[in-house]
Amino acid sequence: MLSNELAARRQLLQRNIQANKLDAFVVSFISNVRYLTGFTGSNGVVVILSERAVFFTDPRYRIQAAQEVACSVRVVAGPILPQVSALLHRVKSKRVGFEKSRMSFEDYQILKDSLPMRSSLEPLSGWVERQRMIKSVEEAAAIRRSVQLNSKAFEEAIKHLRPDMRESDLAAEIDYRVRRHGAEASAFETIVATGPRTALPHARPTAAKLVRGLLLVDMGAMVDGYASDMTRMLCLGRPNAQMREMYNAVLDAQLAAVDAVRPGIEAQVVDRAARSVLSKYGLARAFVHSTGHGLGLQIHEPPRVGKKEKTPLEAGMAITIEPGAYIEGVGGVRIEDTVLVTQKGCEVLTPSSKDLRVV
Repeated sequence: MLSNELAARRQLLQRNIQANKLDAFVVSFISNVRYLTGFTGSNGVVVILSERAVFFTDPRYRIQAAQEVACSVRVVAGPILPQVSALLHRVKSKRVGFEKSRMSFEDYQILKDSLPMRSSLEPLSGWVERQRMIKSVEEAAAIRRSVQLNSKAFEEAIKHLRPDMRESDLAAEIDYRVRRHGAEASAFETIVATGPRTALPHARPTAAKLVRGLLLVDMGAMVDGYASDMTRMLCLGRPNAQMREMYNAVLDAQLAAVDAVRPGIEAQVVDRAARSVLSKYGLARAFVHSTGHGLGLQIHEPPRVGKKEKTPLEAGMAITIEPGAYIEGVGGVRIEDTVLVTQKGCEVLTPSSKDLRVV
C-alpha cells in the first residue's frame, strides 16, 4: 500500500476528529488498523491525533511494523492500552473517541480507568468503516486479482470432482487450489453442499458423499488482504424440472439485481429488484437473506444490500449480488458475483460462467 494513500486516509479521519472537537481517536479493530497504517499483523492499535498518528504493537512485530507502517511506531512489552493511555496523558487529550462496536468492555474499562480524571471516552460508530466503503483504484485492483484467482481455483477444483467425493473433500480441494494460486487464505470457510443440504444457505461441508442433484459451492480468496466472494451451482446428473425452474428464477433475479446497480440509488433498490423477480416465480418466501453485502479487507463489510438499507451506492463500492431460493427437502440455489459500482453502473468482476453445469 502506498504511504501517501495511507496518509490521506488518516488525514480524512483527522478532519472528522477536528470537526467533532475530539482530541484523539483510538482505533483497535485490526482491519481498521490495517486500513489506516498498512500493518498486516494481528496485534496493533493506532491513535489518531489532530496532526499525527501513533501506532502501537508488541515486540513480535518490531521488524514487520518498521517495514509496513509509515507513521510513528511504538513497540511496547506487555499490554498496549496502558501505553496508549500514557500517550493520551502526555498530549493532554480530554475527549477521546473509541470504536464502540469494536472494543471489548474489558479494554474499554482499562482505557477509561487509566485516563485522567477530567478526560472522557466518546463512543464512535462506523467512522473508519464509512471510509472503507469507497475503494481506491489500488484496492479495486486487489479485489479484481482476488476475484480472478478465486475463479481460476474453482475451475481447477471442479475438474477433480468425482462421484465418490465427500463434501469435505471438494471443500479441501477448493481451499488447496486457492492457496496454490497464491492467495493468503480462503476468505471464509468454503461452503460445499449437495442434494437437499443445498437448502441450508450456510451449510458447512460434511463427510457425507456427494449425491445426485444440486451442488452448491460458495468460496472466496484473500489476495493482498482483499476478499472475493462467489457462489456457483452444479448438478450431479440431469436436473429435474423443479431444479431447473428454481435455477432459472434465481438467475433472472440475480441479473435483475446486477442491472439495478448504479451510483445514487439506495442499496435497498437492488434488493427489491431481486425480490420482485423471485415473487413472480412464487419464491418470495424461499429467499431468506439479503441480496448482498460489501466486501474488502473483510468478507462482510458495509454496505448491506438488504430490504431496509438506505445507504446510497457510490462509484468505488465493491459489493456482492447473491439472491437465492431454498426449499426444505428439495434443495436451494444461490448465484453470486462480486461487483464494482462504477460511474455509469457497475462492472461484474466475476468471470466464471453462471450456467448450471451438469457433471
